Amino acid sequence: MSPSLRSEGWTVRPSFVPNGPTTPVTLLFDDAGLTQLAGVPAVVWQTPWSELHNVQLLRFARGMALFATTGDVRYCWRSPQRHDYERLGEVVTAHGGQVVRQRRRGAVYAVVAVVALASVAGGIGAWFSSGSSGAKELAGAQAIDLTLRDLPSTFSPVAESDLEVLFPPSSDVVDTTTTTAPKLTSKWGEINHQFDTCMGVSYAKDRIYGGAGQYPIYQVNSKYFASTLDGGIQVVSTAQYYQSTTMVKKDTAEMSEKPFATCFVNSQALILKTYANASSASDTMTFTPKTFEPGWTRAGEATLSVPSVTGKLHLVVVELTSGHYEVTLGALVVSWPKTEPFISSLVSTLLSRMKSTTSVAD
Repeated sequence: MSPSLRSEGWTVRPSFVPNGPTTPVTLLFDDAGLTQLAGVPAVVWQTPWSELHNVQLLRFARGMALFATTGDVRYCWRSPQRHDYERLGEVVTAHGGQVVRQRRRGAVYAVVAVVALASVAGGIGAWFSSGSSGAKELAGAQAIDLTLRDLPSTFSPVAESDLEVLFPPSSDVVDTTTTTAPKLTSKWGEINHQFDTCMGVSYAKDRIYGGAGQYPIYQVNSKYFASTLDGGIQVVSTAQYYQSTTMVKKDTAEMSEKPFATCFVNSQALILKTYANASSASDTMTFTPKTFEPGWTRAGEATLSVPSVTGKLHLVVVELTSGHYEVTLGALVVSWPKTEPFISSLVSTLLSRMKSTTSVAD
C-alpha cells in the first residue's frame, strides 16, 4: 500500500479490540481508505472509505481530533500536533467528511468546541506591548479550575468523558490563535443559527457563537472527574482570561438575557448530538444555583442520552463571570434535581476562586 498521507503520534479511543493498543498510533490515508497501525509491535487495521461514516476532523489551538463511525462504534483519534492538519483536511473533504475549526465556545467548547480561538483585532499586539508576559494571568486562570480536592472522596480523574466533546482535555492550554467564522451551511453553522434564533439575535451581534464575540487571551481546562455518586456524575470546568473587564461585561450582558440559560444548554446538547451521537435535548430548563458565595451565574439543564450510557442523562452547564474571567462548569448527571445542591456547591467554590484571582490579576 502506498499511502497519500502518513501521520504519526496519534492515540485512539476506544481500542479496536478488547484491551487492545491505543497508543502509539500511525494513520495511513489513501484513495482506498484508512489504515491504522497501533501499538508496538504494530497491529494493523484497515477499512475502506465506504465503511467509514460521519467522518469529522476538528482543529484546536494545540492539536486536532479525527472522528469516524464504523461497525456502529464511534472512534476518536487525537493528536497533539497540527502539522498534518491541512493535508488531512483535504483527504477528509475529498471523501465526504467534514472539517470543523473549533470556536470559542464549543466543539465550547468542542473538542470541541468548550475551542480554537479567534484573535481580537489589535489585542495581542497591545498585550505584548504592555510589557506583560501573561504568566500571572495564565496562572490565575489555572488556579480557578476544579481539582480533585474540591470533590467528595468518591470522585477520581478519568481519561475519557462524554463531556470531552464540549470541553478540551486538561493538557490543552489554549492561547489566542486566528480562525475563520464557520459557514452557516455547515453543521456548526446550524448550531449557531439555532442559538441565535432562540436568543432572538443576529449572528453579527451574537457574542457567544457569532461575529460579535471577543476572545480570551487564555483558556485552561480542568481534568475530567467522575463518580458513581447518585447514580453517576461527570464534571469538568474551563476558565478563560480576557484582556479587559469590558469584554467580560459585554459577554455578561448577553448571557443575562432571559432565554440565555436554556438556549445555551440546548446548543451544547445539539453539539453532543452532532459530534457524539447524543439524542436531541428535551425538558430544557433554567435553574439558579444556591451558593454561599455571591456572584453572577446562569445555569441550564437539558435531558438527553449518550451512546456510552444506558438511560437518560442530564446535561448541566453553568456560566460564571467576574473581573477578567469567564468560567464554565459542565456536568452530566443521572439524578436531577437531586444533584442540584452538589452542583451549587461547586459553583460556590469557583466563584470564590474567581474573585480572589481577579483581584490579583487586575
